Amino acid sequence: MCHCLACQKRTGSTFGAQARFPRDKVSMTGESTAYVRIGDGGNSVTFHFCPKCGATVTYRIDNIPDVIAVPVGAFADPTFPAPKFSVYEARKHAWTGIPADAKHFE
Repeated sequence: MCHCLACQKRTGSTFGAQARFPRDKVSMTGESTAYVRIGDGGNSVTFHFCPKCGATVTYRIDNIPDVIAVPVGAFADPTFPAPKFSVYEARKHAWTGIPADAKHFE
């Protein structure tokens, strides 16, 4: 499988949007099921999702062990702040907009 578009396939969206938090500031309750995927650079990412509805609730990137990522959609808050940086823009759909003031990484 080509991992180049794996985030799009996993999220069902044109890209994955996430908020990152210090791991020691996040607590989780309830059940989750884990899925491990190897990223483009060889790092593993562990996705935790709800076993009842399948929604991703958190994920951890092995080379950033002190951080927990939460998909922005999990907050169900349309006023959630705009992103401050962007990764893998070359893979986005041409019609997808990224805020002009975001830091841009390839």
